[in-house]
Amino acid sequence: MSAPETVTDSDLQGVSWNLSDLLDGDSADPRASVDRLLGEAQERADVFAARYAGKLAELDGPGLVEAMHELGAIEEVAAKAGTYAHLAFSIDTASPTNGALLQRVEEKGTAIETVLLFFHLEWATLDDEVAERLLATDGLDFARHHLVTTRRYRPHLLSEPEEKILTEKAVSGRSAWVRLFEEQTAAINVELADVPEPVSLEIALARLFDPNRDVRRDTAERVSKALAPGLRTRAYTFNTLLADKLTDDRLRAYPHWLAARNLSNEASDESVQALLEAVRARYELPRRWYRLKAQLLGIDRLADYDRMAAVTQDTEKIGWPEAKAIVLDAYATFSDELGGVVNRFFDESWIDGPVRPGKRGGAFCSYGVPSVHPYVMLNYTHLRRDVLTLAHELGHGVHAVLGSTQGIFHMATPLTLAETASVFGETLVFGRLVEAAPSPESKLALLAESIEGSIATVFRQVAMNGFENLVHTTRRDEGELSVDRFGELWAQSQEDLLGDAVEVTEGYRSWWSYVPHFIASPGYVYAYAYGQLLALAVYGRYEEIGSAFVPDYLALLSAGGSRSPEELGEIVGVDLADPGFWDKGLDIVERKLDAAEEAAREAGRL
Repeated sequence: MSAPETVTDSDLQGVSWNLSDLLDGDSADPRASVDRLLGEAQERADVFAARYAGKLAELDGPGLVEAMHELGAIEEVAAKAGTYAHLAFSIDTASPTNGALLQRVEEKGTAIETVLLFFHLEWATLDDEVAERLLATDGLDFARHHLVTTRRYRPHLLSEPEEKILTEKAVSGRSAWVRLFEEQTAAINVELADVPEPVSLEIALARLFDPNRDVRRDTAERVSKALAPGLRTRAYTFNTLLADKLTDDRLRAYPHWLAARNLSNEASDESVQALLEAVRARYELPRRWYRLKAQLLGIDRLADYDRMAAVTQDTEKIGWPEAKAIVLDAYATFSDELGGVVNRFFDESWIDGPVRPGKRGGAFCSYGVPSVHPYVMLNYTHLRRDVLTLAHELGHGVHAVLGSTQGIFHMATPLTLAETASVFGETLVFGRLVEAAPSPESKLALLAESIEGSIATVFRQVAMNGFENLVHTTRRDEGELSVDRFGELWAQSQEDLLGDAVEVTEGYRSWWSYVPHFIASPGYVYAYAYGQLLALAVYGRYEEIGSAFVPDYLALLSAGGSRSPEELGEIVGVDLADPGFWDKGLDIVERKLDAAEEAAREAGRL
């Protein structure tokens, strides 16, 4: 594998998405196009409300089918405008124009949502016998599961006037605080010793993979320093949103802070607790790896800034064209159909790849709407892990494309299954990288990256769930939390995971403050662990039966969210109700660790 000639990588710089498809090709004046879409959605929503408000109980089966088709069409038109605004903002959060457009969309979108709110409330409170009869109607497959899951919220719904007030106030409440946090974190710049200009947080964090410990330590100290100026503001934002969720949970009679997330994930409290307990019971696996890593690095004990360090001198960079070729080949070899879908992402400008000033950190795939296509955002820094990130996000992408056949109501799965295709695709590409490893040292480096990926996705996410649990419950018991208290709770959750294998430094106590999930999606993070272990089980099935597995896997992706998680698992032969299910996935992680120890011996490192 060859390194790009320069860090800028001219091939990568041209990798930017074309958002005009969301505006029906009319992007000359984005604001006018967005307003046109929102105006159409508002007009149709008003007509819809005039026709159906207060009359849902009078509908027959065909009438419900017709209503759902129109409701879906309205939501899709509005979602085009919303997706455009969010994606434009994500790649330039410093732009006042993008910020104003996002706010405009949220305000107008909320007005549309408020008009349509009656439908879900009336449906959820409909008599059970009437609802069951309507759900049996022919032609309702495109919305049936959505309607079934909507009724699960019945115990937590308020009156229609109360729901409207909460919906409208969210624009200047929760949504505004989330945007403030995103703008604050996107503006964080880190001054590095050998770089003339400050760099983005994303670029700085990539240096924690450097094999030189002095570089890692210095980078970590500089990141902590860069996080300090806005720390009180981010802490206040988090405090405000913690209080906001407390109020929501109280008004809606949710028994605990995670209950609403579990309900939206179609997961019982018991199954989620079983997952969390299974992972915490195996915390010794990451500790075992970190002790091995300390040996490989020649130090007595790792510090938090050492966890992602390269264990070999194999620090090759991978240019964008080569990353594209590796990922495309892996998907196409598994399935011609998936290879064709992945190729469209590259050929049709569905990806935004390079790091830029003001661009949101991390990576994601936006499903968009069924009538258009998904979009992938990366911050590609030429590390080998970035190739796996590309494979991961394209897994989401192919899931979105295949699931789009289910329509607006069913194209996406609950969060608990949302990582299945992404981790599966990442595992496919990892296999390619291992096969191409030119030496035992290179193989060891790859296995190390894979283990650390599993630790980050399974164990660290469960530890972050532990942090969320601490801050939500402590905020409810003690009131507003100080910056120092946040730091204490963050350190506690990390020390629970790391034990005596890794030192948690004082500077690391503020690193909770750039994680967007805590702010925008409370309770989200455990879904990563759920999805990783599920995906490993699914990949295990592929290893067992080979190419015969491919049609079932494509059927799973094409089903989108049209069935319950348990029913979706059955498509590929996975039993989510099995109490030992989580341990099966964790056993696969342990086997990777065994392989890494063997590779270290083969490389003469032990």
